[in-house]
Amino acid sequence: MNRKDLLFKAIKNGETPRPAWVPFVGVHGGKLIGKTAREYLQSDELIVQGLKRAHALYKPDGLPIVFDLQVEAEVLGCTLNWADEVPPSVTSHPLETKTLDELPVFSTEKGRFPVIKSALQTLKRDIGDEVALFGLITGPFTLALHLLGNNIFLDMFMEPDKVRRLLAYCAEINRQTVRFYVENGADVIAIVDPMTSQISPDHFQEFVSEPVDSVFDEIHAQGALSSMFVCGDATKNLEVMFETHCDYVSIDENIPLGHVKELAGKYDKAFGGNLKLTSVLLFGSESDAKLHAIENMDLGGTKGFILAPGCDLPYGCPEENLQGVAEMARDDYQREVARNTLQATEEQNLDHIILDDYKSHPWVTVEVGTLDSTSCAPCQYMFEAARKAAREFGDRVNVIEHKISTREGLGYMMKLGITSIPSICIDGEVTFKSIIPDQGTLIATLRKKLEEKGRS
Repeated sequence: MNRKDLLFKAIKNGETPRPAWVPFVGVHGGKLIGKTAREYLQSDELIVQGLKRAHALYKPDGLPIVFDLQVEAEVLGCTLNWADEVPPSVTSHPLETKTLDELPVFSTEKGRFPVIKSALQTLKRDIGDEVALFGLITGPFTLALHLLGNNIFLDMFMEPDKVRRLLAYCAEINRQTVRFYVENGADVIAIVDPMTSQISPDHFQEFVSEPVDSVFDEIHAQGALSSMFVCGDATKNLEVMFETHCDYVSIDENIPLGHVKELAGKYDKAFGGNLKLTSVLLFGSESDAKLHAIENMDLGGTKGFILAPGCDLPYGCPEENLQGVAEMARDDYQREVARNTLQATEEQNLDHIILDDYKSHPWVTVEVGTLDSTSCAPCQYMFEAARKAAREFGDRVNVIEHKISTREGLGYMMKLGITSIPSICIDGEVTFKSIIPDQGTLIATLRKKLEEKGRS
């Protein structure tokens, strides 16, 4: 059984001799060849070089062509802000001023789709017999957020039919993108919909289940395998995710892997995850990465389990950490050696992290814990919501972002007790945990805090 066939068997929820291994190499591919994310994601030649380098170093069973949830949005008129170490972020939402009929006609011949097509065809020819190639698609709810912005959360209550029409439109875009990927050689299509971590199970079923199932049905009609991939703390929506028509559910570090395995057994589906992106893969040692991989493998087992990071790999991940994970996944002997000889790095010393004396200030401090608001869609929209609400109060409300993609940010979140990202703390208290509040609720919460300080 070669690597590709092993992954296919795992996705079909079969027993495998070892866990399948899929490093989600996105902009990290640029780092591997000394190029910025901006350069990498706009060049088919660089994408091919980066993924071939990842293929050689990490010996994966599957690889994504690109991990960029802005490709479809760019074609539909969203403005992007480019950076050197993260994917681009959406900075404009065309449906704030236009109707659906006024959006540009979607086509996979526009934007960066031709770049992706060329890279995919080359990789299919050169390594496609050994490794499964993933096409990652921006899920319907996240695409809807890109187009409409945070107004969607209020519209779900006030104008539900409008939101349903938008989700149906986004699902049609998804189905076109499915056909594009499969026609050009993708084996597995992952619907990456991180913004669904920010809604309730009832809203998931009301607005997302039917559109996303139509996309999974299209994937299967095209002869490919499928994944429901949600970054962020989607614990509350995990069961409704398993109820969709996907072949497997992929989750990140916010969700306990044992709980995912239980639900996978209940629904007879495969599951993937959930290596820690920053605290282990980015900032940890090679020993940390190996021991963490072993821990996940022990939990996941060898029936329908895909060992993977919980989202797009950070640009600067040390190669030796990912090579260590790959070694643990592929070599039984080295795994036992690691169990008996390695020790994890001691926990980070947080003595230098001093939280503000919130009560002594006349202003309210809003701290948003994120992966990175420039690269994580839920984090972007959470941070955007906080800044927008703060504008109502001028200098009486101060907004700060703590990114776990930095050591300092990780330290602040540990001190604040933030366990799920994104989350909002108000004057040192976790107030909104992995759910984006509507503007009315957030403004009312801030106003109450200011009243308590006599600053209303």
